[in-house]
Amino acid sequence: MAVLAIVLLLAAAYLLGSIPTGYLVAKGVKGIDIRQHGSGGTGATNVLRTVGKGAAIAVLLIDLLKGLLAVLLVALVWPQVTALTALAALWQPWVAVGAGLLALVGHSKSVWINFTGGKSVASGLGVLIGLAWPVALGAAIAFGLALALSRIVSLSSIVAAIAASLLMVITGQPLPYAVLGALGALYVILRHRSNIDRLLAGTEPRLGQQSSDQGG
Repeated sequence: MAVLAIVLLLAAAYLLGSIPTGYLVAKGVKGIDIRQHGSGGTGATNVLRTVGKGAAIAVLLIDLLKGLLAVLLVALVWPQVTALTALAALWQPWVAVGAGLLALVGHSKSVWINFTGGKSVASGLGVLIGLAWPVALGAAIAFGLALALSRIVSLSSIVAAIAASLLMVITGQPLPYAVLGALGALYVILRHRSNIDRLLAGTEPRLGQQSSDQGG
């Protein structure tokens, strides 16, 4: 029964992450399929340039909340899992990490929109807030500084992901959280492969400029 409960928690985390916020907002506000505009992503960056600032803020907050709720759900349900097995205390951090990672995958590979989505940056921040808020704060500061200096969203997202991974170690977070930081950073970086190619070529647009594939 404990294993079943964990499987259901992980499935719920994926489904939370897979809610296609940007797609739904763009449909509701402009009647468009955002995957056919801008970068084709469903994240807040593409919503910003395709739909507008208010819609982008809403998408950013909801996507962040998806990641946060995915890990908070584990904490909420865990007392019931503890009643099923004495090993539950050892499992909880790893299950929380699994839930966080599945929320990221759900955001970028949503079952509701043919396994498309965004680049998991906002949802990743939500996961960090739920697990280790000082790391989330540090990552947010790193993002803000990088954006202020470069005006490039994709570069700032990559900097924040790397900062989160390092801060997990620097602040002495538990091993499962450090693993999450490393895997989460790798996943976000891989989701930005095309952006990295343009960064290296010097063709990645800055905030406010148009692009066929900028951000999430």
